[in-house]
Amino acid sequence: MSLTLYQTSQGIYISPLQPEDAESLLELRLQNRIAHAPFEPKREEDFYTLNYQLQHINQRTEDALQDQAYMFGIFSLDGQLIGQITISNVVRGVGQFADMGYFLDHQMQGNGYMTAAVGLVLGYAFRALALHRVQAAILLHNEASRRVLEKSGFQAEGVARRFIKINGLWQDHQTYAILAEDILQDE
Repeated sequence: MSLTLYQTSQGIYISPLQPEDAESLLELRLQNRIAHAPFEPKREEDFYTLNYQLQHINQRTEDALQDQAYMFGIFSLDGQLIGQITISNVVRGVGQFADMGYFLDHQMQGNGYMTAAVGLVLGYAFRALALHRVQAAILLHNEASRRVLEKSGFQAEGVARRFIKINGLWQDHQTYAILAEDILQDE
């Protein structure tokens, strides 16, 4: 999938990750391994290898061809990979919804990059993919992620008890969602 979406006023663009991005993705994962550990599942050591990251990119490329998931790199305008944002678990039929997940280099947080990337992905999800709803679940103590979702127009829907195993423990997550009409009604 050849697609690049820009938010130049915020200094970023998103583009589907390609095999040639595997090394940069591995570097990003290694640089953020400790900082992101409290917010992510425990990873096997092979996750932190070039081969694993390449396989992951290739799998997500196949997932996009099957309309199951779409993984984008978040890049600064100079082409540096600074994060990743994914639409996954796409449900069609009467549902027309998907999950969204993301991460950003911890040294780049607080600059509005993730909020800009979420806006770009939502535009893609609602316009190009014709989804009705995008949802996200975050740890209760993840204030930075909560701010990103709320700034982006997501509404809190409730707490999913012991929802996802993060850092080795089943943890509660606040669920959020946004609907196509929340974004598209202003156009």
